[in-house]
Amino acid sequence: MTGERMTDGERHAQGMRTRREVLGDAHVDRAEARKNDFTADFQDMITRYAWGEIWSRPGLDRRTRSCVTLTAMVAGGHLDELAMHVRAAVGNGLTHEEIKEVLLQTAIYCGVPAANSAFAVAQRVLDEPE
Repeated sequence: MTGERMTDGERHAQGMRTRREVLGDAHVDRAEARKNDFTADFQDMITRYAWGEIWSRPGLDRRTRSCVTLTAMVAGGHLDELAMHVRAAVGNGLTHEEIKEVLLQTAIYCGVPAANSAFAVAQRVLDEPE
């Protein structure tokens, strides 16, 4: 349905499918279980727009989107989100070597301290049992 006009409900459904494919059912189920009156609108927004619009677009494959997202997480210093997206990158087919190369690239463009922190987060995630 990407590229067509979708209702908010259709966009949410597409986003939830994509979100589950990229992040896994367990992660999405935990996020949904934590949702409350205060956070529900935010969860709906990211499901519709981040996952239903951007991650569902055909212009980039998911491997490429993961590379871009890892870089953005490092640049913004979003280390908790980085851990989640390292897991997603592996699920999207990036190898540990490719993730390392993305993080090396961030050392030049985002700064060595940011990349150093990112390597520590990524190492912890990549060492997790599968």
